[in-house]
Amino acid sequence: MTDARTPPPQVWPTLRATDARALIRFLVDAFGFEEVVVHGDGDRVEHAQLAWPLGGGIMLGSDRGDGDDAWPLRPGTFGCYVVADDIDALHERAAKAGAEILEGPSDTDYGSRDFRARDPEGNLWSFGTYRGEPVG
Repeated sequence: MTDARTPPPQVWPTLRATDARALIRFLVDAFGFEEVVVHGDGDRVEHAQLAWPLGGGIMLGSDRGDGDDAWPLRPGTFGCYVVADDIDALHERAAKAGAEILEGPSDTDYGSRDFRARDPEGNLWSFGTYRGEPVG
């Protein structure tokens, strides 16, 4: 079901986490994702949706740890590039929240300002101002 608040079709990367609830808190606090919905009981997260303020977002859930998992992604193996506006402020926020900074803010030869970080689960995150090349 859709309504006026439903975002247009987009790409939504997915990942699994050993401690999904802790990862959700980290991604909200450190990087600024917005928690939209979290389904699950106790420590287990069946499905969570986190929105990115500039559009899109990620979906995640708890590692199932069994052979019956229809979406068997290993925790800590995810990598993602995320478009952001104020890289220096986001870097400072992430560092203060305990993100492992792999590369501080720097300017690329293609005009982007980027930084890279690792979350507590081991996932890799690259944030930058590069929005891609025009299509067509």
